[in-house]
Amino acid sequence: MTLERDIKQASFENDFQKAAVNILYTSSWLYNQNRMRLKPFGITPEQFNVLRILRGSHPSALMLTDISSRMIDKSSNATRLVEKLRQKGMVKREICPSNRRQVDIFITARGLSTLSAIDKGADAWISVLRNISKTEAQELNRILDKLRG
Repeated sequence: MTLERDIKQASFENDFQKAAVNILYTSSWLYNQNRMRLKPFGITPEQFNVLRILRGSHPSALMLTDISSRMIDKSSNATRLVEKLRQKGMVKREICPSNRRQVDIFITARGLSTLSAIDKGADAWISVLRNISKTEAQELNRILDKLRG
């Protein structure tokens, strides 16, 4: 499939405009693939991102600012995401004993268990990227890093 056919646009002003649209379109496509794989677990991609961040620091806690700074989507409302995960029993919040203004956030056993179950389907999730070779994936990563650099 080509971008032109997918979005029903015959041409672009230049290759840079096409690249920008292609990145945005592909990002949306990947996001929706991810959303569908997480749906059976009752979490969104943004909540999944928070859980992965907390698993990475486990057993240590993180503050909300630490979570926010590590999120893929910097515009996500980390406070709301943490609260939704708390309601689902996947994270817990505790007042820091040494600083009562600080709230420490931990992943719970339920959160870890949910991530473990999601991890079992990781190969299927990654298979959407198997249309490119390992070398192409490395080159894509290099180009995307360069673009953000």
